[in-house]
Amino acid sequence: MPSLNDLPAGGRATVKAVHAAVPEADAALLRRLVEIGFLAGEPVRLLRRGPGGREPLAVQVGDTMFALRIVEARCIEVALHEETARV
Repeated sequence: MPSLNDLPAGGRATVKAVHAAVPEADAALLRRLVEIGFLAGEPVRLLRRGPGGREPLAVQVGDTMFALRIVEARCIEVALHEETARV
């Protein structure tokens, strides 16, 4: 399954799960992502990437915008929306 980091700028998806997809992801990081709203079933959109297509990632989950690091975005498993999958 793709992660939030795999979305193109403007891409939309639905959160499927939050899990330790990278060695840097500890329990505190995963808990924080869930606490700020990255819950299964929530709509998510990658608004834009930082300079050079890197960090930070501007992400909207529900009605709230967050800045995430790539490490955090890789821990968020998503299901792509149809229009994003075609890009």
